[in-house]
Amino acid sequence: MNIDLIFKIASIGILLSILQILLDKAGKEEFAFITTLVGVVIVFGAVIGLISKLFDNIKTLFQLY
Repeated sequence: MNIDLIFKIASIGILLSILQILLDKAGKEEFAFITTLVGVVIVFGAVIGLISKLFDNIKTLFQLY
C-alpha cells in the first residue's frame, strides 16, 4: 500500500478540521458542514478507487473471470 495516500487523507482531515473550527467561530455553520461533507466525499472517492483495485487483484489472483 502506498504511504502517500495515508498522508493525503490525514492532511485533508487536518485542513478540514481547521476550516470547520474557523467557520464555526465565524458563525457560518452551514458552510462548515458543507466543507466537511465535501472532504468526506473526496476521501471516499480515493478509498473507493483502492477498493476497486483490490477486487481486481483478488479476481486476478483466483482467476475469476
